[in-house]
Amino acid sequence: MTLLLLAFPELATAGDAVAKELGCDLRIIDLHRFPDGESLVTLPENIAGRDVAILCTLRDPDRLALPLRFAAVTARELGANHVGLIAPYLGYMRQDRRFAPGQAISAPLFAEFIEESFDWVVTVDPHLHRIPVLDRLFSISAKRIAAAPLIADWIAAEVPDAVLLGPDSESQQWVNDVAALVGRPFEVLQKVRTGDKNVEISMPHSAALRDGTPVILDDIASSGRTMVQAIERLVAAGTRPPVCLVIHAVFAGSAHDDILAAGAARIVSTNTIPHPSNVIDVSGLLARASIDLIGTRKPASRLIGKETRDE
Repeated sequence: MTLLLLAFPELATAGDAVAKELGCDLRIIDLHRFPDGESLVTLPENIAGRDVAILCTLRDPDRLALPLRFAAVTARELGANHVGLIAPYLGYMRQDRRFAPGQAISAPLFAEFIEESFDWVVTVDPHLHRIPVLDRLFSISAKRIAAAPLIADWIAAEVPDAVLLGPDSESQQWVNDVAALVGRPFEVLQKVRTGDKNVEISMPHSAALRDGTPVILDDIASSGRTMVQAIERLVAAGTRPPVCLVIHAVFAGSAHDDILAAGAARIVSTNTIPHPSNVIDVSGLLARASIDLIGTRKPASRLIGKETRDE
């Protein structure tokens, strides 16, 4: 295989696992930050004539978006045949409509930013709510990987008496899938958000929550307030300390410590974002999904370069 995997520095460990699954070479992108905040991206030699996949998790997209763009365009300038993006976590997917007058609808805008540089993209469980599939956002080949089977396997092995709890309606799609795979009962709470860190969550009603071990499952934990309130509701209902399981461990600020302080027995995450809570490895899924797209070329109207600008 002529594929070359280029990983951003913070994903060097994950890159090694993905490269082994793909059976390809791995090189780490040299990313230098200047004192003024600008970035210098340096790619390895011997890219010409090869397909390139760039591994970058977009947990902090404002910091990484420009270096990612620079890396993709430079790979093309150095002669790469095709350039794909493996983004275990894809940021900016939650703002999928205008919630107040004048707001930018960032999900399609960020998708367009990505597809200007890449031929294809693979990601794990993007936070799609009102936009049901990635094909509605991307004109390039885009594949969504579901972590539900891996999560179900972990729960079956580690928490066999689990009772799943979704902290809000947006978590229901993941809770439904995992509960069905593991064959355990579940409940989904209702949430009203009044600010970045202000949420109100309904009380749980399922009697099963007091008979088993609650497992709070959500795709993202950012501020942690949703998880904290769900834990507080469970404590008030007299359940056992819950296990908190998230797909994407964003954990902004003190979120991780806040969740533990609220009474979580354990916090478990996949490794889409590097974090000490990572337990569930998605490297194999990322590699297998990428194999299906390697060699894919974006539609001609999306190609960037002199030939497109001169049309």
